[in-house]
Amino acid sequence: MTSPRASTDTTGTPQPSPAERARTVAARASAALHAVGVGAVELTVAGTTPAGQVLVVVPADGRLAAALRTSPLGDLPARLTVTDRSPFAVWHPLRGRVELSGWLSPVHAADVQRGLLDLADVRPSDALLDVGLRAVLVRLDLAEVLLTDGGATHEVDPDAFAAARPDPVGAEESGLAEVHGAALTRLLARVQAWAGPRDDVRLLGLDRHGVRFRVEAPASCYDLRVPFRAPLAGGSGLGAALDTLLTCGPA
Repeated sequence: MTSPRASTDTTGTPQPSPAERARTVAARASAALHAVGVGAVELTVAGTTPAGQVLVVVPADGRLAAALRTSPLGDLPARLTVTDRSPFAVWHPLRGRVELSGWLSPVHAADVQRGLLDLADVRPSDALLDVGLRAVLVRLDLAEVLLTDGGATHEVDPDAFAAARPDPVGAEESGLAEVHGAALTRLLARVQAWAGPRDDVRLLGLDRHGVRFRVEAPASCYDLRVPFRAPLAGGSGLGAALDTLLTCGPA
């Protein structure tokens, strides 16, 4: 099966900007770290703080910590890759990927406590308590942000990435889908009728701009967004938005 492609939006409804989508993907837990001269690196926790700073916790006795201690410049070129997978049942759950490239360096001792608090806001973990004992907190100063989403790749300005905010609906999509399961099933049935009996339509995701479906055809697949009339401020508005789609949307 070919990689999914994004549908073309003709409604005029705002869609997530690449920077917002990149921040949303970066908020996921599935991350892998590679550093020049070290290769794949074991990491314990990785996250992007509300201020847009990328922080990573690595073992104090690991290869990365050792390489940073002996680096002439005190930093290492590195790339953090975060993948976004749908929590719903689709054949190919991968929805997007963001590659954050730049330079890794240890967080200054005076800034570690503040950094840990900021990281705990987005990635709470008992492993944060190991920093200073069995773990080290490092930051990734961004030089390049690449977002792959819907079969296309976008280069995102690092400052735009830092200024953007993760999608508030996407952060709780699993719970919202359970609460609003009946309405989403009705909406899926309408998309299935539009797609036809030869294609299989699956719920792919929720965000503040709409409901995403993956249409799986016999030889290919593509992603389709059913947009809300206006972006939501949070998950509390999802029920009303779905009611509007089902009541006033196209058949």
